[in-house]
Amino acid sequence: LFRSLLLTLKSALFALAVALAAPAQAQSAAPAAEPAIKTVYHMSEGIAQATGGLGNIRNHLAADPKAKIVVVTHGAGIDFLLQGAVNANNQPFAGAIADLANKGVEFRVCNNTLVSRNIDPSKVVMEASVVPSGVAEVARLQAREGFTYLRP
Repeated sequence: LFRSLLLTLKSALFALAVALAAPAQAQSAAPAAEPAIKTVYHMSEGIAQATGGLGNIRNHLAADPKAKIVVVTHGAGIDFLLQGAVNANNQPFAGAIADLANKGVEFRVCNNTLVSRNIDPSKVVMEASVVPSGVAEVARLQAREGFTYLRP
């Protein structure tokens, strides 16, 4: 009887030690990689907004290089994504757009704006894609893909 009781006690102590050690091992394990934060930058106000917005995006990526950023434009917001576009200091946007695109930033231009302003889609810089509607694209990214909304 004593031997049986001793075996039962040993088994219970072993089970208790295992149970107590499991949370400690879980805490010491490396944390799982967090998914990239997805952000849509919405631009519709023209060159000044684009200039500031591109600076915001550079700062965003400096703080969080894994961020997934999509820039959606419509109205006057598409102007910086047209070939030959320059900022208020007459500096081309092309270099900044290419640099950000190389870092994974996506640029999207509203086709409704192109049609209403009679702009040929071939005038859009090669780093940007044309979407049917800029506002619908912003809504889709937020509602269907979980993007956070920013308007610089």
